[in-house]
Amino acid sequence: MRQYNFYTYILTNYNKTVLYTGVTNGLEKRLYEHYFGTDQKDSFTSKYKCFYLLYYERHQYVNHAIEREKEIKGWTRAKKNKLIEQENPGWRLLNSDIMDWPPVFTG
Repeated sequence: MRQYNFYTYILTNYNKTVLYTGVTNGLEKRLYEHYFGTDQKDSFTSKYKCFYLLYYERHQYVNHAIEREKEIKGWTRAKKNKLIEQENPGWRLLNSDIMDWPPVFTG
């Protein structure tokens, strides 16, 4: 059986004052898009410069990743903070675990 990878993830800005929750099937590519603002110039992540990865989880099925994204988006900031701190207590920026960081624009 084929193994699929879908991710629910949480990003923040440099000062860690804003949280953004998203879903993707390509975490490295999506981080690149957030960093360079290639998704939408007026998007939330572009406006608040949210491209620092704090948390992610892998799902085999896209519907599970989407359900989890919706669940997390409905939480309070305190509950999101607690989730992040369970896996990443120091709020370390995880981008370099996923890709070369900072990325180099190739397009």
